[in-house]
Formats: sequence, C-alpha cells, structure tokens
Amino acid sequence: MNLSVGIVGLPNVGKSTLFNALLKKQQAYVANFPFATIEPNIGVVPVPDYRLIKLAEVVQKEENLSYLPPIAPSTVEFVDIAGLIAGASKGEGLGNKFLAHIRETSAICHVIRVFSDPSVVKEGSVSPQDDFLVVETELALSDLQTLEKQKDPGNTPDKEAKRNWEIICRFKEALAKGIPVRSLDLKDDEVRLSKMLGLLTAKPVIIVLNVDEEDLKRADEVSSYFSERLNLKEDQVICVSAKVESELAGLSEQEQKEYLASLGISQLGLERLIRKAFSTLGLISFLTAGVKEVRAWTIKSGTNAQEAASVIHSDFCQKFIKADVVDFKTFVSFGGWKAARDAGKVRSEGKDYIVSDGDVIEFLVGR
Repeated sequence: MNLSVGIVGLPNVGKSTLFNALLKKQQAYVANFPFATIEPNIGVVPVPDYRLIKLAEVVQKEENLSYLPPIAPSTVEFVDIAGLIAGASKGEGLGNKFLAHIRETSAICHVIRVFSDPSVVKEGSVSPQDDFLVVETELALSDLQTLEKQKDPGNTPDKEAKRNWEIICRFKEALAKGIPVRSLDLKDDEVRLSKMLGLLTAKPVIIVLNVDEEDLKRADEVSSYFSERLNLKEDQVICVSAKVESELAGLSEQEQKEYLASLGISQLGLERLIRKAFSTLGLISFLTAGVKEVRAWTIKSGTNAQEAASVIHSDFCQKFIKADVVDFKTFVSFGGWKAARDAGKVRSEGKDYIVSDGDVIEFLVGR
C-alpha cells in the first residue's frame, strides 16, 4: 500500500532531526522488514502496537511453544522533503522540487519551530503562526495555479465536465479566501477531482510543534494553545521535541523509560506521531496470529473481508470463501483460537464484511 507522509516546513525548524530520529527507529526494527526498500530520503517505520506481543504470548501458550512467534507490525512511510521558503510556488529556492515531492505524498506532516535554542539560526522563521501561514500560502498558491490551468467547458451537454467545472470554481473561491480544500465539506466527486488534480491543500495535515524539553510536561496545554491560533482541530496538533527524540533513539528500551520518567512523561513523541500519521492516512490494522508469525496488516478503513484477504496474498481475493473473525480482547481473554471457537466467540463472515481495527482473522480460501 503506497501511502506516505511528507515532512515539510521552513529551514532550520527541526525536520531533519525529526526524520533522523525516525530513521533510527526504522533501523532498530529493520530485521522485521526485509520487504522494505529504503531510499536515503524515505523512512519506513513500525507502528507501535501493544496488541502484537499479547497475541504472540497467547499463541506461545496455546501451542506450547518454547519461543515467541516472530512479530511484524504495520508500518508508515515518511518522506523528508526539502525546506520551503516564501515564493516556493514561483520556483524560489527549491520550490518546484518541494511542491513536486509533496504532491506525491498522501498526507503532510508540517513541522513548526516552537523551541527557543538561539544557536539554531531562524532562517525565514518568524513565529509559529507566521511560519504555518507561509507554508499554507505557498500550497494554496500552487493549487490556484493548477486550477487556473483548467478550462471552462462552456455550454456543453457533458454533465461530468459541467460538474467538474462547478467544483473547480468552488475550490478557487475557497482558496482565494484563504480556506484550504481539506477544510471544505467535500462530496465524493469533489474528493476524486482534488486527488486527480493533485491539490496540495486537499491533503490531510498533521502539525508537529517542535518544542523545548521543558514544554513536554505541558504538551496538551501547548497543543491546545496553538491549535486555536492556527485554526486547527486539537487532534491535528502534536508536541514533539526533535532534540529529545533524537537522543532517545540511541538508547535501549530501559534507558528510554528512565529518560522519559526524568522528563515527567510516559510516551515517546515519535510513537504518538507515528500512530497519528497512520490514522490520518485513514488506515487500520487487522491481525493474524499463528505459529509462523503474528502480524498487523495495513488496510484502508472501510475495506471488506475479500479485499483484506488480498493484502496477505493476491490469490486470496479470487479464492476467498470466508473469514473467521474474533475481536482482539476476546481472542486474548479466551486464550486463542480453540477456546474462542469452543465458546462460540468466533464469527464466520462473508466477503462483504467490513473489517474493523483489531479484528483477529483467519481466512479460508479455495485451491
């Protein structure tokens, strides 16, 4: 599933520090991902999922194994994109390259400087609000250029062409008022057209506030403060200290816990970011649990059982017969497939069943 999150922002806001911390997280798990081809500016990182170790322990006990089955989590792809400056939509700096790269991603992770380190030069950065506005303005100007290139179909009997022009005019009007396309209440055909045109302001966005270490204790307060001033929903904004995350990435798990405790926090910022990116992309995980492997499989929310089966193997789609499904908590509480089946907790679902996040599934397929 080729879905990625582009890390963007002005120069010297902490993009590279954050990305390098993500790369360290990737490298720590690289043995689990022989299927991932990594380019220098792309990081494929695991989605933290406590459910997998629980499932592995259940399988170990149920099958009387002397070892835990291998674990393979879902992943998120992050792309480090060149720093943007004002005028990017006109080709200033690396503007054209920046816009081309972000157009290829599925969502935007916008890093904003909130930290106060005077040794890091504020190259183009003024304030969190102004910095956000610079990037948003350049994306909007690029979208307006794209929309201006579209031609009025005139008096045509082609209903689709007429409807597309109505949508284009609506998008132009919104952008002219400073409203990104993502903020509009979009109908299905409007979503399709925005994707076809590659509109940048239509992409979902996560705001990463790169804060000082001491701000981490009041992360919720800081996120709330800036989400209000940036006119964003609170769940779109995350506080992270890229410097702290970079330091944590080089420590053992036990050392990380001790470091976090000394800061008065309980969870890595990167883990919150990765989970947020996963959900922002509209993704969920279904789970498989067996002796050979315990795995989280990535699918789009709303995927049916037959389509989900094809994620495991393309043949499973055509040869699909049924899906045996049990929710994660029930699977764990009953201690595995056999006891859950004996208790009547496993459901047999057909191809049209919509898979839920955390469903533990066994697929039955024909030969």
